[in-house]
Amino acid sequence: MIRVDIANRQKILPIDRGLLRWAVLKALTREGVADAEISLAIVDDEEIRRLHHRYLGEDSATDVLSFVLDRQGDRLEGEVIVSAETACSAAPRYRHSPTEELLVYVVHGTLHLVGWRDDTPTARAAMSRRQRKIVCEVLRS
Repeated sequence: MIRVDIANRQKILPIDRGLLRWAVLKALTREGVADAEISLAIVDDEEIRRLHHRYLGEDSATDVLSFVLDRQGDRLEGEVIVSAETACSAAPRYRHSPTEELLVYVVHGTLHLVGWRDDTPTARAAMSRRQRKIVCEVLRS
């Protein structure tokens, strides 16, 4: 069973909890995860900047943070934090709506939880292909 808890801690972008939950579920099931508890927080740039600094030492806003809280056997517990404010400002650059851009962040963070990496050009390209495929599936359903 996969459980997704969503906390909306921003007022910049109206969110569709069902769509965001579906994105996490789709990413996890596509990666073979059937038992998980995921917390998804939608925040503004100030909050994600504070978290980015606190946990990674970077004093800047970012699009997404993800943390594996526990991984035992087939069970995954994790947290994904995304910035709605960054999604709104970045969306026009990628010709997405802010909601579509936010979905990209949610899927990206979820893929990090299951082990995808983006720290080399090859890994980044593979992860980008995978997240685009999942986002497209979410938007079609």
